[in-house]
Amino acid sequence: MHAHPHEPPVEIRLSEAERIALAYHRAAHGNAWTALVRAVEDALADLAEAERRTMQRDRLISRGYIRGGVPVARASTAS
Repeated sequence: MHAHPHEPPVEIRLSEAERIALAYHRAAHGNAWTALVRAVEDALADLAEAERRTMQRDRLISRGYIRGGVPVARASTAS
C-alpha cells in the first residue's frame, strides 16, 4: 500500500540515506536530476564548512602552542 506515488510501501523501513534521498526527491517535485544536484550541492557546502572549521581549529591550536611556549625539560640536580 502506497501513501503517495513516490513513497515506498509503509511496511518497508528506509535507511537514513534513503530517507534523505526521498526528501530531496520530494523537494524537487519528482525530478531526480534536480534532487541529485541539490543533494551534491549541499554535501559540498557541508564539506567546505567542515574544512573551514578544521583549518580554524588548527590555527587556534598552533597559536596556543606559540603563546604558551614549549616547556623546557630541566635536568634533575638531585644526585
